[in-house]
Amino acid sequence: MTDSIAQQQMLYVRDEMSDAEIAEQADLYGPLTDSVRELIELALLTEVDGPEVRAAQEHLESAKQILRTRVNPGPYGVRWGASGQKRAWGNAAAGLRNAIAPPLVFNFDADGRAWTDFHLGSAYEGPAGLTHGGIAALVLDQALGSAAEAGGAPGMTGTLNLRYLRPTPLGALHAEARIDRVEGIKTIVTGQLSGPDGVCVEAEGIFILPRWARGGDSAKVSDPV
Repeated sequence: MTDSIAQQQMLYVRDEMSDAEIAEQADLYGPLTDSVRELIELALLTEVDGPEVRAAQEHLESAKQILRTRVNPGPYGVRWGASGQKRAWGNAAAGLRNAIAPPLVFNFDADGRAWTDFHLGSAYEGPAGLTHGGIAALVLDQALGSAAEAGGAPGMTGTLNLRYLRPTPLGALHAEARIDRVEGIKTIVTGQLSGPDGVCVEAEGIFILPRWARGGDSAKVSDPV
């Protein structure tokens, strides 16, 4: 097994934390992340003068000094507690501890649909007043991947095809996805991102279970996924 594959596998951790301990961490770190997320938008939109900006920066430097006294040296990874509760808290789209995530919180229907209602503020702007096309791709990649995982056929993104139908506004949005079909280790998923005026982006993705996750003799390090 190559070092890069071994390092990646080490980021999938069963740490045996209890549900109560996980809830305690969520209650502790979630509000901190929310504050940083709000700070990102305030830093973008504020028009206060120089003294106020410098005073705010001094407070931020003090906060940074406090937080860096004990820091995880690498990516957060994906963790499971004792009950099997999953924590992908570093995820850029849905991570509870990642301030750049909107974040996306998914619901799952009995018919296989994964969906989320969420809000994108000014930090996600591309064209003036509109959501950046790359952020739309991020949201749909997460939606499709979540549907694949919830349907019992998880994988990593092999391809993601997008069709932009109309500009995606900032503000209240809706994304949904469902599995179209499964072909061996490949899961084909379709989805869409919608705003108040209808569907803005359609997507189809192929998600592939990586070889290191399949087990058995098929886990050949020479294969790319």
